[in-house]
Amino acid sequence: MFLWFIGAALTAMWFTFRDPAIDHRLLILGALAPDAVDGLTGQAPVLHTLAAPIIVMMTLMVCTIGKRRIRRQLLAVPIGLFWHLVFDGAWMNTSAFWWPFTGFSLNEVPLPVTERPVLLLLVMELLGLVLMLWNWHLMGLNQPDRRQLFLRSGRLDPALTSPRVRK
Repeated sequence: MFLWFIGAALTAMWFTFRDPAIDHRLLILGALAPDAVDGLTGQAPVLHTLAAPIIVMMTLMVCTIGKRRIRRQLLAVPIGLFWHLVFDGAWMNTSAFWWPFTGFSLNEVPLPVTERPVLLLLVMELLGLVLMLWNWHLMGLNQPDRRQLFLRSGRLDPALTSPRVRK
């Protein structure tokens, strides 16, 4: 799945934080990373555990002490990892989600995407496309200057955080 995680993460991020300064490109990267990494390696779904985004965030916080600007930018990655867990329903597989507290072996745990019917995957992707199109409009990305700001920096126009979005 691809569109589902992009659309859902962007929408959730917008309605949760409304932070135009966050790098939304890195948020998308974090939201796509678990399926990309765990799926491509064919190994245990380590990034589908709650421990993964926590470890990434802790490492990031320690490595960026005194580097507030880079910390703020990179925090989008673990946030994206958390959003992936939410929108993948990762908590439904207790042995994977709570790893390593439920045991150290993840070898027998399938990726959540492999357990879903194809029709459900298609519906989720379609819904992700709808969310992406809605975000395109909501975030004003149909305007060239806002789109360039997003592509260059991952940021959104600060005017979007006001109660009334300017058109």
